[in-house]
Amino acid sequence: MENPFSLNYPNKSDKELIDASLLGSKAALEALIKRHQHYIYNVAKKMVLSPFDAEDITQEVLIKVITKLSQFKGESDFRTWLYRITFNHFLQMKKYWLEDNITTFDNYAEQLDNIKDEDLTTLEKAELKEFIEDAKLGCMNGMLLCLNREQRLVYVLGEIFGADHNLGSSLLEISKDNFRQILSRARRDLYNFMNSKCGLINQVNPCRCDRKTKGFIKAGWVDSEKLKFNTSYISKINELAKEKSADLDNELETKYADLFRNQPFQEKNHTDNLLNSILSDNKVKDIFNLN
Repeated sequence: MENPFSLNYPNKSDKELIDASLLGSKAALEALIKRHQHYIYNVAKKMVLSPFDAEDITQEVLIKVITKLSQFKGESDFRTWLYRITFNHFLQMKKYWLEDNITTFDNYAEQLDNIKDEDLTTLEKAELKEFIEDAKLGCMNGMLLCLNREQRLVYVLGEIFGADHNLGSSLLEISKDNFRQILSRARRDLYNFMNSKCGLINQVNPCRCDRKTKGFIKAGWVDSEKLKFNTSYISKINELAKEKSADLDNELETKYADLFRNQPFQEKNHTDNLLNSILSDNKVKDIFNLN
């Protein structure tokens, strides 16, 4: 699967699929959607935390893009056109409930402190292994909500998916210097919080994923019946986004960045349902003569 945030992304393949789609090829339209929907979904989930909200956002964005496809004139590459629409949607969309619930690092620290620590037996650690990992992933992604939306999006693009300042600034329509400055501030705020609160890297901190897992389940942060984050993936993000940000300041920053880059890249099993829903949209059917 080609990473659209890589400098080596083959734009020509998109153009061929667009041309065929506009000539009425349902197969080409499906291929174009499948080429980008997982990336849109994974970025959306980092923006709002909830997998269910991310599914809705992905569908909204894809319908918006597909219904405007005939307006694409090829003046820029399709990737730039697509993700400018996508990221503008992310920045302008209504605020989702978890964004209202997790607002600042101080607020998040207080919420974490209110979750009681419970030590697990060796047997419980084995039985709850997948849920402990889900707790870790959910907690880390919750930290991203403490950043403002612009910081969050720049961090996800630049740090997690490896977009350099040339591509990142182009997709967000900001200057290269601004992209670098926003990314630097996001790193500083996020990694300072993790270094003072989280025990994943700084072992001095008492907070441990396994000790929080039962409390997270009781609070509804982790679903004891269904994994939210540690599921539906074949690859990790760092396997698809091989380029790393070149301007990390030190080894500690690299370790924290790697925690986020080593998270699952989710290819949700709702893919077919999402695709069918988009292709059954009346506007889409009319534009591409899919009736």
